[in-house]
Amino acid sequence: MEDYTQYEAACEKIRQQNEKLLDNFADRLRKQNLAAGTINKHVENIDFYINEYLLYEDALEAHDGVGLVSMFLGYWFIKKAMWASATSIRNNAASLKKFYSFLHEQGLVSAEDLDRLKETIKDEMPEWLATLERYDDPSITDMKDVWDL
Repeated sequence: MEDYTQYEAACEKIRQQNEKLLDNFADRLRKQNLAAGTINKHVENIDFYINEYLLYEDALEAHDGVGLVSMFLGYWFIKKAMWASATSIRNNAASLKKFYSFLHEQGLVSAEDLDRLKETIKDEMPEWLATLERYDDPSITDMKDVWDL
């Protein structure tokens, strides 16, 4: 129980940090003259990533999630987000690129990590979309076939 209490305390501290990050990220997007709806969608996508996915099993800060995009979009998002679609995967990828570019500008993510994130998204997007298609295919009943195991 003590470990869980420590985990929850760490998550709460990170959620508070994330709230500030999200506010600053939204401000940055406003300065880019994006439409309010576009800003809200990017913030919602990143909120889900940093406050749900990164805190799901461990208490990870936003900057620590830069290398986890493949597991998120290629597996976790498909399984956990009932609204997962090809469009939502693409939109989340765009949000993640914007968010980690913002963190790079803040000095929280290295240029190498940002480049790696962008390259991962570019290279793995076709497989993520194919996995989603298999996951949504009612004729596939063996999950090993979905996840290409």
